[in-house]
Amino acid sequence: MTFHKEGYPTLIVTLIIALGLYYIGSNFIPNPFEYIFYAIAVFLLIVVLQFFRSPSRTMPEVQDNAFITPADGKVVVIEKTFEPEWLNTECMQVSVFMSPLNVHINRNPLDGKVAYLKYHPGKYLAAWNPKASTENERFTTGYETAYGKVLIRQIAGALARRIVNNLEEGQTVTKGEELGFIKFGSRVDIFLPLNADIKVEIGQKVKSPLTVIADL
Repeated sequence: MTFHKEGYPTLIVTLIIALGLYYIGSNFIPNPFEYIFYAIAVFLLIVVLQFFRSPSRTMPEVQDNAFITPADGKVVVIEKTFEPEWLNTECMQVSVFMSPLNVHINRNPLDGKVAYLKYHPGKYLAAWNPKASTENERFTTGYETAYGKVLIRQIAGALARRIVNNLEEGQTVTKGEELGFIKFGSRVDIFLPLNADIKVEIGQKVKSPLTVIADL
C-alpha cells in the first residue's frame, strides 16, 4: 500500500494538528481526559492515510470494448439522459458515488484520445444531489475511441474541495492509467452510447480498474 502524492500537503497539516493535540493532552489536560486528545489525533491520522491510500491494482484482461469504471464507489444512477455539454445527444448515464472511505484515484476507462477538457467552477452540493451534475464544481473529459465518443465528469461533493485532472487535449490514453484525483467525497458521471451493454446494477460496489461498467 502506498500513499498518493495528492495527500502529502494534507498529511503534513494533519501531523501538525495531531502533534498539537498530543502536546495539549500531555501538558494541560488532567488524567484520564488526555486520552481523548490522543484518540482524536490518531483518528485524524488514520482517516487521512486511508483516504489518500493508493493500493496496487493490476489491470485485468478484458475485451478492447470493455469500459471500466473510472472510480471506486457505489453505482447510484443508471438512466437514459441527454448530455448537452459535448456529446449533444441522448446517451446512457451511469453515476458512481465515492464516499470518503473509497479510494479516490480516477482512471481512464478506455483506450482513446482526449478530445475535450473543461473545468467548471460551481457549488458544493451533496454528491448524490441530482443538481450536483450541473451545478457543482466539476471537470468534464470527453474521449474519442474506436467505439464512439464517451464522456466522464468528475464532480466535487459537499466535502470535496479539489478536483485534479492530469490530462491534456489531444493526448492518447490507455485504459486503466490514472487520469486524476478528487479529494474528500465526490461522484463521477459516465455518459455512454445508447447501445452500450450495461454490466452493473444500482447499488453495486465497483473498483477501478477491476470492474467493467459496460461493453461498447
